[in-house]
Amino acid sequence: MAQLWGGRFKGATDDLVYAFNASIEFDKRLYRQDIAGSRAHVTMLGKQGILSTADVDSILKGLDGILSDIESGKLEITHEYEDVHSFVEAVLTERIGDAGKRLHTGRSRNDQVALDMKLYVRDQVDEMIPELKGLMKVILGIMEANVSTYMPGFTHLQKAQPVTLAHHMGAYFEMFKRDVGRLRDARVRLNECPLGSGALAGTTYPLDREYTAGLLGFDCPTANSMDSVSDRDYLIELLADLSLIMVHLSRLSEEIIIWNTNEYRFVEIDDAYSTGSSIMPQKKNPDIAELVRGKTGRVYGALMSMLTTMKGIPLAYNKDMQEDKEMTFDAIDNTKGCIQLFTGMIDTMTFNKDVMAKSATKGFTNATDAADYLVGKGVPFRDAHGIIGQLVLICIERGISMDDLPLEDYRKVCPAFDDDIYEAISLETCVKKRLTKGAPGHEAMLDEIKICEEYLG
Repeated sequence: MAQLWGGRFKGATDDLVYAFNASIEFDKRLYRQDIAGSRAHVTMLGKQGILSTADVDSILKGLDGILSDIESGKLEITHEYEDVHSFVEAVLTERIGDAGKRLHTGRSRNDQVALDMKLYVRDQVDEMIPELKGLMKVILGIMEANVSTYMPGFTHLQKAQPVTLAHHMGAYFEMFKRDVGRLRDARVRLNECPLGSGALAGTTYPLDREYTAGLLGFDCPTANSMDSVSDRDYLIELLADLSLIMVHLSRLSEEIIIWNTNEYRFVEIDDAYSTGSSIMPQKKNPDIAELVRGKTGRVYGALMSMLTTMKGIPLAYNKDMQEDKEMTFDAIDNTKGCIQLFTGMIDTMTFNKDVMAKSATKGFTNATDAADYLVGKGVPFRDAHGIIGQLVLICIERGISMDDLPLEDYRKVCPAFDDDIYEAISLETCVKKRLTKGAPGHEAMLDEIKICEEYLG
């Protein structure tokens, strides 16, 4: 058992206690961040004259060698070490001797852990933003190609008004745009360096915290050493942001699942992103969309676990906080994986445009436009609303759409109708007339697409 403590203890740690306490199994993924933090720390110790130039050079060379050997597979992070921090320090000391024992001067595992997690989260955010933008680029491509692809818009899963596929997908572009903004905001708030805070009360060594913060790309050092080692707000904020990303992926997954049904047939999912049935040869299942929908609950669980863990912890560091890593790693891995798979799935998905347009002509999605037609003829809107309701009922009883209802039947209910009603309630007219900012009308949609293109650069 290789650990960074023990002088105060007479007896050995129970094996079960050691295993329960150890974090090496999951925090070993932090080795890059741990070595980067150690390099900055020892460089600062040399600058401040706390360590000799010879010791600094030896430690830096040793750390570089450990990083290289881990990356190449020559060096394995094994379970004989309690955590990644003890692994790096033990291997360093084994390779360079007593100089390795000086690495931890002026530092605690508490500020070391806090630093490693902040560096890791920052790296993950920097990777996730381009991945989200890649998904948004695919969505934008669908928008650009479908400005005139008509489909029903829904409320309460009932056909409501005609829109376009471009308009529908544009809603998701805006959702993911907000997600990118939230990740950027979270990155700004977490970008303060906890290194140099010690266990909770700083240190008597003359550390230059501004210097190490600069070396590691932070905006500044954290302001309070107790808060520095016990803050997990940035993880909660990240998990909330990931949960919202998953909300949006799950909502679109649900729609794709519905659109893929035999009843809708709006989309055809590529074979590469579908699976079959072991017993029903006709099946082609939207498994990726269903798994994304399912994994959303897993990410929510990480957020709730983290909130629950932190809700009653007194200052400063407590071992409960070690629980932050597994749930955060899992949420990050699942969210990134879902983004990547989802991007490929919708990029290869085929839209059955004729089926979508035909569906929009049914379900009376043009009823509101018919009412607006009467308003244009001088009929008060509330009266027009009732008149169109009567006409809809007639169409339902006959099993036809409003487009197929004879003019004489329109006139029987209200003499204000003329033969221009059919043009007024056509899909093309219904959509084109909607030109307010953010609406599905052709010109409004082109303006929205231009803004999206500029956002993606």
